[in-house]
Amino acid sequence: MKKDKKVEKFSSLSALNRVLGLPEPLHPMVSLVNYADMKRPFDEQPAAFLLNFYKVSYKLNLSGKIGYGQQAYDFDEGRMAFVAPQQVMARGEADRDLAGYTLLFHPDLIRAYPLAEKIRHYGFFSYSANEALFLSDKEKRIIFRIFDNIREELNSTIDDSTQDVLVSYIETLLSYSNRFYKRQFITRKPANSDLLSRLENLLSDYFGDGRSLDEGLPTVEYLAQQFHVSPRYLSDMLRSVSGQSAQQHIHEKLIDKAKEYLASGNLSVGEIAYKLGFKQPQSFNKLFKRRTNLSPVEFKQSLN
Repeated sequence: MKKDKKVEKFSSLSALNRVLGLPEPLHPMVSLVNYADMKRPFDEQPAAFLLNFYKVSYKLNLSGKIGYGQQAYDFDEGRMAFVAPQQVMARGEADRDLAGYTLLFHPDLIRAYPLAEKIRHYGFFSYSANEALFLSDKEKRIIFRIFDNIREELNSTIDDSTQDVLVSYIETLLSYSNRFYKRQFITRKPANSDLLSRLENLLSDYFGDGRSLDEGLPTVEYLAQQFHVSPRYLSDMLRSVSGQSAQQHIHEKLIDKAKEYLASGNLSVGEIAYKLGFKQPQSFNKLFKRRTNLSPVEFKQSLN
């Protein structure tokens, strides 16, 4: 049996730099790493990392083509990946000749700034590796200019404005990344529209073949597994195509099926609730009222 990769945990930038054979970071809470500067051989680096930092990487080596990306309408100039603190990252052979940059910053750096709350709304920190952001050459130049600004600030003398400047650059980097992801959703619209159609069919089948009675309400996690994407990416992608999150799509299909059962007149409200996967009829009543402004009984009465 193959042994699991050992996960090495890093709480300080200094400790991580030592393991990678890099110089001591210029700032205790921010580090900009050039992959070319790593002195420790690839095979001697940890197989898996768990970092207590945010990680924003631009990877130039595309020898490891990844699943959902690199379609005909994606760019070849490079890709970006985003990792939140306390997520495990594993190395692969595709990383052996990696080129590019990684920006690492500690959550404490932004804790007293509005970015600490704003960063929670950037879904791409929850995307999986195969949902990377593919950059055009123009977009790459913009990102590299921000990296250059961060590098220049890190090489300056630390003073009482250093943290403000660094946080400002990081916020700009993330704002551009968010814009470029929205562009990527647009350029992938044909594929995303096809996935939306498949999602509608999957939900119709789920509520139509009795699975909801046996397995309960479908979750966003369940839907994401069916399409081999992360839950947050699925919701963000659906919102870009239809204006609704994955959870909203589930509720919409559920309400449509509930109306169908109510119109037939053969089942009580409680029976409909259990058939749709609710453990308690009260939860069904509450959701139906919230979505339609009518209780299930009122809706049924309105049909007569």
